[in-house]
Amino acid sequence: MAARVMIVEDEEPLTMLLRYNLEAEGYEVESVARGDEAETRLRERMPDLVLLDWMLPGISGIELCRRLRARTETERLPIIMLTARGEEGERVRGLATGADDYVVKPFSVPELVARVRSLLRRAKPEHISSQLRAGDIELDRETKRVRRSGREMDLGPTEFRLLEFLMQTPGRVFTREQLLDGVWGHDVYIDERTVDVHVGRLRKIINRGRKPDPIRTVRGSGYSFDENFARMQ
Repeated sequence: MAARVMIVEDEEPLTMLLRYNLEAEGYEVESVARGDEAETRLRERMPDLVLLDWMLPGISGIELCRRLRARTETERLPIIMLTARGEEGERVRGLATGADDYVVKPFSVPELVARVRSLLRRAKPEHISSQLRAGDIELDRETKRVRRSGREMDLGPTEFRLLEFLMQTPGRVFTREQLLDGVWGHDVYIDERTVDVHVGRLRKIINRGRKPDPIRTVRGSGYSFDENFARMQ
């Protein structure tokens, strides 16, 4: 069953960006824009992790965090605070209130997703798999190794992240812009053609020996990991 993540954030563009990347990772995502509404929703249905903005209408994120830690039902709920406050004193205050982690805006979305995964792995290990498998391809997130038909593939860090990103949601077509955001991060400014270069490198490595190509090029759209790949083996 997919882990459930609640985003409590009043900046709609950021909420949309986080929702897109978390859903691409395979999480079930719910979002609210007010602290008081989040408190109500949390009494109705408990998520597995909360991304909580510091400054919110209704009640502040820091106050909501304090209230959640005071309740028996939510005292161990994983919470990552999101805030533009970068001073050391504010970070200490956020963590002292009970947050498990603290991320200062602007932040790298891939890094935040990695923090979500890491926190869930500790708090809800049943929801996080360290390995992705499809057909004869095995990707190990912890050791950063990829094997095909038992043979280890020598992938660079970018090609590894690209394969991992595509394998997480087989069949879903990602544009080059979406791949840039998901693999490189939205604050990295590089040409979209860079994606084509790295897809080409990835294919060259994993398809040696005339192996079936698991990466599908969708003309005019982008790339996807073929959802029928496992059946082709």
